[in-house]
Amino acid sequence: MTTTTTYIAFLRAVNVAGRTVKMERLRALFGELGLDGVRSYIQSGNVFFTTDEPDRAALTRRIEEHLEEALGFPVPVLLRTVEEVGAVLAAEPFAGIEATPDVRLVVNFLTEPLPADFPVPYTSPKGDYEVIGADAGTAYVVVHLRDGRWTAPANLFGKSYRGSATARFLHTTVKILAAARKPS
Repeated sequence: MTTTTTYIAFLRAVNVAGRTVKMERLRALFGELGLDGVRSYIQSGNVFFTTDEPDRAALTRRIEEHLEEALGFPVPVLLRTVEEVGAVLAAEPFAGIEATPDVRLVVNFLTEPLPADFPVPYTSPKGDYEVIGADAGTAYVVVHLRDGRWTAPANLFGKSYRGSATARFLHTTVKILAAARKPS
């Protein structure tokens, strides 16, 4: 019996720093891979699709290779099922913390767990961000804007972290999940 899974592909480094990819093109690239029901949400690289392909790691590699070949630059892909993203939000990782004009709540999707020696909770030396929690595939970060700005540090999780991460604001993650749950 084949099981069909709906995935949300969180893409890193799409539509930043001169790497512009129209969502129509991105959807077409996913479609070229034989994925079904391909849709996207906003310009930051969020793609939904269904597949009966059972090996998530192989699927991730296949998508990454296809995107790099077609776009000319690497695009780390972080696949999560709709159920996994729902569970992240249902756990209310930011309970009791309010988003304000100077505070942002950020969900960081990870390709691998944080290093064992990374202390959680963690507050940056300048106090501009706090890693308040993490699990194997996600880190929860509270960002304190300075003069209305936030510059993500290059090594948010320390130099020993070898994985990739891509961040979405909590409110955006809620909207992404709602859009992914809508029938195509």
